Amino acid sequence: MRRHSCFVFLFCGIFLPKILGFPQTNTSIDCDSLLPNYEAEPQTSAPPYLIAVSFDNFEPGNEIQVTLEALKDVGFKGFNLQAREIEGDVPVGTFKITDPNTKGLECHNVTNSAVSHANSDVKQKVTTTWIAPHDVRDLQFIATVVQDLEKFWVGIQSKTLTSTRSESVNGTAKSKRKVCFECIC
Repeated sequence: MRRHSCFVFLFCGIFLPKILGFPQTNTSIDCDSLLPNYEAEPQTSAPPYLIAVSFDNFEPGNEIQVTLEALKDVGFKGFNLQAREIEGDVPVGTFKITDPNTKGLECHNVTNSAVSHANSDVKQKVTTTWIAPHDVRDLQFIATVVQDLEKFWVGIQSKTLTSTRSESVNGTAKSKRKVCFECIC
């Protein structure tokens, strides 16, 4: 009887999560590549998900509401959402966790630099708040969304958000000129 109990426990621990769908534990999405840690290939079709943002422009310290939403009744079980500068490959800024279906992640030693799923329940929409850091240029929110173990999309992008500081970084903002009162000829 003891041998039978061990077998049942082992079977449930190994196979049951895969049979039921998205695993409850040890499922994560890499901070850099945005790929899940299992052996499926990303979908190449247009994703049935959208990233919406509350503002088109931002400056340091602004809080931007970010919503990841299913376009149809497909739902999703997992995701990783980050803000990245255009052509950048690391997350910028931090997230304020406000939705019980989300949790903050630490990428590149920055707490809450990405946001992910807190459970494997099917979600239609999650909302979070992103806080803009100093010295960041134009950016997009980028996500991987996992519908199930067989279907996931990598690199879903929001519209571009423009940094009001990017004008001064690019040299197009008005500059203050110093006036010389004593000039030596």
